[in-house]
Amino acid sequence: MAAHPVHVNFPGRLVFVGFGSIGQGVLPLILRHIGGLDPSRITIVTADETGRAQAEAAGVTFVRQALTRENFRHVLEPVLGRGDFLLNLSVDVSSLALIRFAWERGALYLDTCLEPWAGGYTDPALPPARRTNYALREEALAVRREHPDAPTAVLTHGANPGLVSHLVKQALLNIAADLGKAVAEPANREQWAALAHELGVKVVHVAERDMQAPSVPKRNDEFVNTWSVDGFISEGCQPAELGWGSHERNFPRDGRRFDFGDGSAIFLMQPGAATRVRTWAPMSGPFHGFLITHGEAISIADYYTVKDGDRVAYRPTVHYSYHPSDSAVASVHEFAGRNWQVQSAKRILLDEIISGGVDELGVLLAGHAKNAYWYGSQLSIDEARALAPHNSATSLQVCVSVLAGVIWTIENPARGMVEPDEMDFRRCLDICRPYLGPVVGAYTDWNPLTDRGRLFPEDLDETDPWQFKNVRVL
Repeated sequence: MAAHPVHVNFPGRLVFVGFGSIGQGVLPLILRHIGGLDPSRITIVTADETGRAQAEAAGVTFVRQALTRENFRHVLEPVLGRGDFLLNLSVDVSSLALIRFAWERGALYLDTCLEPWAGGYTDPALPPARRTNYALREEALAVRREHPDAPTAVLTHGANPGLVSHLVKQALLNIAADLGKAVAEPANREQWAALAHELGVKVVHVAERDMQAPSVPKRNDEFVNTWSVDGFISEGCQPAELGWGSHERNFPRDGRRFDFGDGSAIFLMQPGAATRVRTWAPMSGPFHGFLITHGEAISIADYYTVKDGDRVAYRPTVHYSYHPSDSAVASVHEFAGRNWQVQSAKRILLDEIISGGVDELGVLLAGHAKNAYWYGSQLSIDEARALAPHNSATSLQVCVSVLAGVIWTIENPARGMVEPDEMDFRRCLDICRPYLGPVVGAYTDWNPLTDRGRLFPEDLDETDPWQFKNVRVL
């Protein structure tokens, strides 16, 4: 990029909690696009030595200290105060604890995932319903209701959750235009939900196919990924979760409803890393992905709900459909074969990724008059390396959305707790687009019943291809 625009100036201090692949990838972007932020006012607090050399080369203070329930206040109080920014990119540190602390200090906040304290995702003493993102979100929304006038704290704003919520809105406008509907751009949640309802969108898949490959193949007893291994393992062990649409009429035999909260989602009695679903993307064509739990499956389903009194008149089914890199798929199979006991070695792919691979990340909106429409990023590893240091295609899609979220938060400092669906999607997409490679939209005639039943009989609902019963791989 010939010139790097400064999107906003920030006079405060910035504290990173966690400095893994996303922290290392976003630091240069923050220094590039946020003005007035001298590296001497940035502190990194992280649990291990990863990234120390990069931080010190940039003139940023690096503190190796794992945060716990007992010490996080003591560690963060000297470096965070009124007008500062707490950027949480960690695992095993409670997001809500950090949000409350940031509010007490008068600081802004953003994270990419709602995290519990260590063990919260896999504690067998907790019932499965309480180990879900739905439960974490309900707890967060209760905190929001108690603090409506707090400084801005943005929840779950990476690539997904985060960027995909903005892609959904642009995709809805594109579909409406292609159907010849003269609609004004919605101005609020109710109008966006009404538009999705009017268009007849039944499902939203976050359909991602990572085609990046390493020069050194995955070894035995090793978990390989193009982003955080610990983060992927954590979410993969949670129950599979999905926003449950109003068109669904075949409730899963292993599905469970929540007996608390708004009821916008359900969960399955098995981990997401053991649950596969059918989806489609333009370069990949049809593929099977893992139904990994993600916050956007719940927030998008909730945001686009239309109610008639207390009755849900419309809600789309929403879930992640993720085919990670082939190395990560092999890692998941090995991990599952060990009954979810993690491998002894972990490797995050970066420099050894070979040329040519693409991370195709977008949203598939289906069930409308034009069947299905995918809209998203087709970023290659070669483009990612040319655009920003310390990034793969996967990490850059996350990092630029983190950057956009930080900028939006600085520009909107008094909004309280905010989810991605409630932000200015145009502002965020404008910041992200230069780093996303080709951003494309494509229609397809494919549906989950395409070519089914040729080899073996299947129990299908042929009256509606977009029933989850047809989408799920059994």
